[in-house]
Amino acid sequence: MGLLLVNWILFLAITIYALYIFVRVVRTRIAYIQLGQKIDFDLQLKKRVNDLIVYVFGQKKLIKDKKSGAIHVMMFYGFILVQFGAIDFIVKGLAPGSHLPFGPLYSGFVFFQELVTLMIVVAVIWAFYRRYIEKLVRLKRGFKAGLVLIFIGGLMLSVLIGNGMELIWHGEEGTWTEPVATTIAAAFGWMGSTAAAVVFFLSWWVHLLILLTFLVYVPQSKHAHLLAGPVNVFMNQDKRTGKLEKINFDLEEEDEENVSFGAGKIEDFTYLQMIDLYACVECGRCTNVCPATGTGKMLSPMDLIIRLRDHLTEKGAAVTGQSPWVPAGAFSNTEGNQLAQMARTAQGQGQQETAASLENVESSTLIGDVITEEEIWGCTTCRNCEDACPVMNEHVDKIIDLRRYLVLTEGKMDQEAQRAMMNIERQGNPWGLSKKERENWKDEDESVRIPTVKELEKEGEEFEYLFWVSSMGSYDNRSQKIAMSFAKLMNKAGVKFAILGNKERNSGDTARRIGNEFLFQELAEKNIKDFEKHGVKKIVTIDPHAYNVFKREYPDFGFEGEVYHHTELLAELVKEGKLQPKYDVNETITYHDSCYLGRYNEVYEPPRDILKMIPGVNVVEMQRNRQNGMCCGAGGGMMWMEEKSGNRINEARTEQALNVSPTTISSGCPYCLTMLSDGTKAKEVEETVSTNDIAEILARSIFGDEKEEKTA
Repeated sequence: MGLLLVNWILFLAITIYALYIFVRVVRTRIAYIQLGQKIDFDLQLKKRVNDLIVYVFGQKKLIKDKKSGAIHVMMFYGFILVQFGAIDFIVKGLAPGSHLPFGPLYSGFVFFQELVTLMIVVAVIWAFYRRYIEKLVRLKRGFKAGLVLIFIGGLMLSVLIGNGMELIWHGEEGTWTEPVATTIAAAFGWMGSTAAAVVFFLSWWVHLLILLTFLVYVPQSKHAHLLAGPVNVFMNQDKRTGKLEKINFDLEEEDEENVSFGAGKIEDFTYLQMIDLYACVECGRCTNVCPATGTGKMLSPMDLIIRLRDHLTEKGAAVTGQSPWVPAGAFSNTEGNQLAQMARTAQGQGQQETAASLENVESSTLIGDVITEEEIWGCTTCRNCEDACPVMNEHVDKIIDLRRYLVLTEGKMDQEAQRAMMNIERQGNPWGLSKKERENWKDEDESVRIPTVKELEKEGEEFEYLFWVSSMGSYDNRSQKIAMSFAKLMNKAGVKFAILGNKERNSGDTARRIGNEFLFQELAEKNIKDFEKHGVKKIVTIDPHAYNVFKREYPDFGFEGEVYHHTELLAELVKEGKLQPKYDVNETITYHDSCYLGRYNEVYEPPRDILKMIPGVNVVEMQRNRQNGMCCGAGGGMMWMEEKSGNRINEARTEQALNVSPTTISSGCPYCLTMLSDGTKAKEVEETVSTNDIAEILARSIFGDEKEEKTA
């Protein structure tokens, strides 16, 4: 009885201490997050609960990788279910001979718990194999990476051994409901009851200590995602659209001297962005699909998040004086705890000598001290990293905020990007060509009626769609052919449309993604005024970047209207019979998904639907398609900047297309088509593999003898 009392006292003391440390660590991380900028939170409870069901409990993103997904599902649900068994096991140690009061259901409960325990053991072994034997590139190795496997494996083995010893200790017969415990009891049947009791309590304490250690370890390790991940999913607002937040340039006069735009220090990020940092699983899925990483650039989305997280932890310790690693005494030699101690000492001494030691951390900047400019400019903003992330982290918005700081606060920008920005400011296009030549492309084929808004207004006619030609469609020779094919198809279908002609400006997407938010907002406001002036209710464009910025981001500035991509409109016209493909297009075609059409707006099927309705076309899919389609390399303003390291992204994507032996590579984006055309030339296959927009391929099937020129 005395030993049992001691057992109870030790149990309560250690458990209470572990819970105290757990709460302290969580509160510390919350204090660090609160260094950031507050956000407006719209509850939208139904949507957020649905996200939890789909992405947390449904494991939607994890199961994209079937093997890793299966392991995680086994561990996730197994670990939840096995906690009931853990409680039962703890009860047995605190009150020998007792168990959870499940009555006649207890036998079934025990059997189920053994199956779950075995399932978790299998998952642990499989995970160990994937990380240390198969050595997946995206997974880190080393002691820390495998510690959680040791914890989980130890928990499962200790409870199985303990249950087996309990049968011997109490002299109970083995049953079918406890096959593993019965087998263990049979193997160690030679042990006496006292020895079995000792082994039971050893297993019991091992189980308890591992469980409590794991509880303390989770919030101060990468496994903080177990807590922050669900919170991140619940609190996400526009994480599936990639919509950027606007900057407020209307400042009070007293704030103008110390103004700073973008993220120059960690506190410039919002609460939500900081939760991302602690939600990171370090699974490497983001880096594994990143086109910059895959072609040898310095950027790694996972490393970017981890470095921001570590910097937040250190700066949080320096600012708040709260130690990040606990028990604090056991980790007194860590930089974070030393910084926290310095902060507490400095506060107690009225900011004397110790304060100087904190200055470097508190004044450190993100760009240069934490993240390099090369990494910041390496991102194509394709959001493949975000699509792959199981906890819905955003990487692109942080990179754009860093770019905003460079461009708007420090006045730094890649020279080629700067030239493009100046040209957009002066002439409304990245090349700096005369804005008076913007509508000249429509004169290439006088048989196609392409009226301007001004012309229709003079004639007293109305139009249904404003055709936003974009800078590419207006000035780029190759893209002009796409614009002409689309206009010709709209004429054929009887769609009433108009263009702004020389009055059309740049959409501002390039400026915004490069970080020049001021220029973007200026363009957006002027464009919206034009839309309102001409009564524009519907916009259709061949440019996915303009499509996205109009649809997702212009509403923040007062735009109200419907926005269509030309493949969406064409697919509807074909389905309605207003366009009827009839001439064979005997081509094997692979379709490349534009990031801004696909991942940003989930438009995957309309282009494919069109191809499937064209006689003679054989559609073949690249290995990376739809949500996992690889970027062409033009997004994020990279169209106007030269790749200075690694291999060219467009050539890597072209290789993926060529692997399925197409005769035509198609796309629904003039940027993508330009990059893929350059890719076929670099691979010296332009004579045998053509590159065409969906509109051009459809025009070939509809107009027959007047088919569009097949251009490489």
